[in-house]
Amino acid sequence: MGRRTRLAAGVILVFVPLLIAFGIVFLKGRSYYFISICVIVAAMLPFFAAFEDRRPQARELVLISSLVVIATAGRAVFFMLPHFKPVTALVIVAGIGLGAEAGFLTGAMTGFVSNFFFGQGPWTPWQMFAFGVIGFLAGLLFEKRMRRGNVPLVGVCVYGFLATVVIYGLLLDTSTALSVLEGLTWQSVLACYVAGVPVNITHGVSTVVFLSLCANPMLKKIRRMRKKYGLLME
Repeated sequence: MGRRTRLAAGVILVFVPLLIAFGIVFLKGRSYYFISICVIVAAMLPFFAAFEDRRPQARELVLISSLVVIATAGRAVFFMLPHFKPVTALVIVAGIGLGAEAGFLTGAMTGFVSNFFFGQGPWTPWQMFAFGVIGFLAGLLFEKRMRRGNVPLVGVCVYGFLATVVIYGLLLDTSTALSVLEGLTWQSVLACYVAGVPVNITHGVSTVVFLSLCANPMLKKIRRMRKKYGLLME
């Protein structure tokens, strides 16, 4: 893991959770807009640091913005199917196709923007962090295979299911426990996690379905665009 990646991991896996913890402890979860904006700024730091001695091209920013719009629209289109959404799959595609830092930025932005349609609340920073981490780890795991043009779809689907159930599921269940339960006991917290299992499995299955349908076609197009226009190249 290079120095730049270690810096990005430090910001994403240490600084962002500290921001969320600050919002819970000192702001009592009420200033979620402020914390959400701080998470977005933190997400931008490793992304722009990836360019080192040059400015990002407008095309690169437009590509990421387009993926955020597609993921947000996908979440809205499937509003009638609770927890069966393409968002996590598209964030994983962004991480694999554009790199770990871009994956985190895409996930965090998607969580924030899409909640203008589904409702902002104390859960928003948690969703932003969960989507972002999933995109970041997808980039770390598969971007090299992406550059060689042989991304293993089965491996991506397995990662998608596990990341959705374990990372997104546990983080959002923790958010629910901290914001809803008045007296935290191990019994009440355990009940909260158990109640979330069917939801998380449904979400995980939806991620596998959408990855199976969309991952290869979208990754081929992204790879072609990166090669043609020199986008997000180190």
